[in-house]
Amino acid sequence: MSSTEYPFVPLEFSTYAEDEMLTRANEFYRDLSRRRSVRDYDDRAVPKEIVERAILTAGTAPSGAHKQPWTFVLVGDRDIKAKIREAAEIEEKENYTRRMPESWLKDLAPLGTDEHKPFLTTCPWLIVIFAQLWGRDEDGEKAKHYYVNESVGIATGMLLAALHRAGLATLTHTPSPMGFLHRILERPENERAYMLIALGYPKEGCTVPDLQRKSLEQIAVEV
Repeated sequence: MSSTEYPFVPLEFSTYAEDEMLTRANEFYRDLSRRRSVRDYDDRAVPKEIVERAILTAGTAPSGAHKQPWTFVLVGDRDIKAKIREAAEIEEKENYTRRMPESWLKDLAPLGTDEHKPFLTTCPWLIVIFAQLWGRDEDGEKAKHYYVNESVGIATGMLLAALHRAGLATLTHTPSPMGFLHRILERPENERAYMLIALGYPKEGCTVPDLQRKSLEQIAVEV
C-alpha cells in the first residue's frame, strides 16, 4: 500500500512529564466522577453553539474503517419534544406495567424512576443519536459499515463527557422500543435510534440518588 495512494499526515500529539500526566488524569477523573443522570431541569436556554461543539467532539471518536456511522439529531422545538415525550411515555408505561419483570423493577426502585418523563419537554435540548447501519458511497451505492454499535457507543460516551465538561447536566434515555423516534424525526431507512440524551441546567435544589460507584479493584484486573 503506497502512501501516495492513501496519504498520511503528521500526528498532532502532546506528551507530559509523568507527574503532570497523573495530575491531569486525576483532575479528569474527579470532574467526570461528578457527572450524574439528572431528571429535574431548569428550562433556561442553552446556546446551540455549545451543544454543537460537544457534538463535534463526539464526532472525533474512532470508528470501524473510519465510517463514522452516527447521526446526532438536535431537537429544541417544543412541539417535537412534546411528541417525543408523549410517545416515550406510552412505551414506558407498557414497560413499567407489563414488560419489565419484577426483578428489573426492584433494581430500578432506588433510582425513583417511573413512566413519567417530564424532562423530555423541560430541558432546552434533546440529542437523539442514530446509528447508521449502512451508508452510501460516492456513486450512491449501498456501502457497508463496520462495528456500528461499538463506534456509536464510543461517540456517545465522548458526547456525555464533552457536555459535562462544558457545564451541562445530562440524562441518557433509552425508551424501548424506540421506533417512534425514527418516525417523529423522519430519519432515513439506514438509521436506527440508539439513544436519547436530555441536557440542560439542573433545576435549583435538584437532588440525585445517593449511589456508590464500584472501586478500581472491582472494575479492573491486572494480569
